[in-house]
Amino acid sequence: MGYMIAKHLHTTAVALTLILFLVRGAWMFADSGMLQRKWVRIVPHVIDTVLLLSALYLAIAVWGWPATFHGWITAKLLALIAYIVLGTIALKRGRTKGVRSAAFVGALLVFAYLVAVALSKQVVPV
Repeated sequence: MGYMIAKHLHTTAVALTLILFLVRGAWMFADSGMLQRKWVRIVPHVIDTVLLLSALYLAIAVWGWPATFHGWITAKLLALIAYIVLGTIALKRGRTKGVRSAAFVGALLVFAYLVAVALSKQVVPV
């Protein structure tokens, strides 16, 4: 897979995962039954798998990670784990709307950090 294809696939998956996270968050706040639909439970996993695989391809094939250490890639990986945990709390595991709301905002902040790191290629984006 070429760099440009992987990059476009990755950025498309980033946009789709954000849009779907925002939509699912809105449904969660509205107590919508849409969250229980089969496609709503499956599609995010498909998108996130494409996102992760394209990211791994770019990190390994283009930047030589982990053999060549790039702190910003490691920062993105750790932030991704935080995003997943916060997203799970926001959409499924949070016991109250307050906990879910805080986790939702936290996940969005971590997502913004992920994008900033990707664009700047710095652990602390400037």
